[in-house]
Amino acid sequence: MRRGREEPGWLRGAPPPRWARFAPAVALVVLCLAQWITPRNVELGYFLAALPAVAAFSYGATGTAAFAVVVLVLLGVPRLGVGHAQGTDLATVATVGLLSVVIAWVRRRRDAQLVSVRSVAEAAQLAVLPPVPERVGRVSCAALYRAAQRGTLVGGDLFDVRAGPYGVRAVVADVQGHGLAAVGTVAALLGAFREGVLDDAELAAVAARLDRRLLADAAAASVEHPELFATAVLLEFPPGLDLVRIVSCGHPPVLLLRDFAASEVHVEPGPPLGLGLAGAESAAVAELALLPGDRLLAHTDGVTEARDAAGHFYPLSIRAPVLATDPTGLAAAVWRDLVAFTGGGPRDDVAMLVLSNKAGA
Repeated sequence: MRRGREEPGWLRGAPPPRWARFAPAVALVVLCLAQWITPRNVELGYFLAALPAVAAFSYGATGTAAFAVVVLVLLGVPRLGVGHAQGTDLATVATVGLLSVVIAWVRRRRDAQLVSVRSVAEAAQLAVLPPVPERVGRVSCAALYRAAQRGTLVGGDLFDVRAGPYGVRAVVADVQGHGLAAVGTVAALLGAFREGVLDDAELAAVAARLDRRLLADAAAASVEHPELFATAVLLEFPPGLDLVRIVSCGHPPVLLLRDFAASEVHVEPGPPLGLGLAGAESAAVAELALLPGDRLLAHTDGVTEARDAAGHFYPLSIRAPVLATDPTGLAAAVWRDLVAFTGGGPRDDVAMLVLSNKAGA
């Protein structure tokens, strides 16, 4: 499963790329050569005074100090032919070098703290929404998650696939809001779903359990946030049967891919979760017979409500059959196509779960 937005490692506190470490040394050599081949009345050597500050973004305090010493020697020894700084000029260059060393030391400490904090945050988010395995029981799974809030792994969407005594069950949901503020609701729904997989004999009862979970959390929430709600779709692959049962709680329809064509699975939609209306008696359960090779794509509205520059919605049902042959997988292919369609990616959380039933497994 892939999720989050890719960022260069050096933006996350990791060591800078090699070119960034070579840049100050290359600039040092180039400036010295330029000064040696230009007339003496042209002063280029003083540009060297900026190199310690540049080095502070790529090196630690020791490396930056070495650059500062080299610059002072080049500018303070006239016979080297680079500069002839004296007195106040050398003091100014030395001050810049000293400040650069301090900056490099502070930056290294900040980077170390950033790596530590990010590692803890990623571990916590992965504990809330762990990767979906490639196979759960006889159901093959593929998933993709992209959080709208930059730098986070979990936003307001969720999915999970679990095996239990009543078959393999899956959920895809979209909670109110997005980003880190919605992670608590995501965790609560996932916990309730995992309990329902083990305890509830009927899929509609699982939906009712999720509804009660959100109602209880809303009752305990602050006055400023009295309502919690979510849309969700629940799927069940009962043991020994080549079919899937689906319950929709105000969620975008599941897409069925069969014989190079895609169609929306018709399910009588129920109310969203958290409104107190999604009881077990009111949830409509649809059954769909599955054929070999069928794939089900459950997704959140971050996919179908993404727009291009002209304001057109992303045509998932049209694009999915074309993308289904991509060797990298349907979910990854849809994401790349979605990024190209929107010119950089949607602004909402995106979750996709691709499921296929292995008959006879």
